[in-house]
Amino acid sequence: MERVKGIEPSYEAWEAAVLPLNYTRVGTNLTVRARLPRMTGDSLDRGASTSTYHRNASPLPSMTDMPSSDDPAVARRPIRSFVVRAGRMGPGQARALTELGPRFVLPYAPVPFDFGVLFGRRAPLVLEIGFGMGDATAAIAAAQPDIDFIGVEVHPPGVGALLQRIDARGLRNLRLIQHDAVDVLEHMVAPGTLTGVHLFFPDPWHKVRHHKRRLVQPTFVALLASRLTAGGYLHCATDWQPYAQQMLDVLGAEPALRNTSAGFAPRPAYRPMTKFENRGLGLGHGVWDLVFTKR
Repeated sequence: MERVKGIEPSYEAWEAAVLPLNYTRVGTNLTVRARLPRMTGDSLDRGASTSTYHRNASPLPSMTDMPSSDDPAVARRPIRSFVVRAGRMGPGQARALTELGPRFVLPYAPVPFDFGVLFGRRAPLVLEIGFGMGDATAAIAAAQPDIDFIGVEVHPPGVGALLQRIDARGLRNLRLIQHDAVDVLEHMVAPGTLTGVHLFFPDPWHKVRHHKRRLVQPTFVALLASRLTAGGYLHCATDWQPYAQQMLDVLGAEPALRNTSAGFAPRPAYRPMTKFENRGLGLGHGVWDLVFTKR
């Protein structure tokens, strides 16, 4: 037997120092064999002439102690459609967060917000969910100065990158919120205030067991529809065909929305093609757009 933290390498020493930590002695025999024990089932087997021990309860919670799916606390726990990854932050992005963030990043607050006061005017308002590094977002905002845009993203490098583009282009019709879009829509955006919602290339969560994490689900689509003005639009795009079909099914089942096409829509001119999209199309990959309006 090996020496363990100063314990003498004898069975008696091991029995006195280590065994009581995880086992309870339930029987005694005067004859003890000084040899390393063998594990058999839930008991410690040291031969017929040894004491009998039963294993104590594990220090970790058992499955019966864990909260079940019926536990209200578990039921209230949301399923996130994203994972905040520690992406590489460039020095320019970090500087933009520090210097430009106070001007262009709106702090999250769980109360309805008056975006007209923020922009200093009453203009159509479009919210984009998950803008990535912000290439398309900046291009769309620059091409439509009469529309105000809110970009929602959780990843700091992407927020920093879009802040750099806002500064370089001199955009004044674009503000950002670095927070979960579901919280923003539920608490900061009042019903009937959005002219449009952009959801471009959300994480498709390819594996079947992860499909529950996909953002486009019936409850979320109903929330989006409630925030749109009458005639407002929801524009989704994806390069993953199974997700595109799910989007089409879920959006088509929402009674408050109407499809502007017989199925998938042609890409609207205002949505620029990203370099990744161009690369995918060159490899024969597809891209599917869906445009629905509120009835």
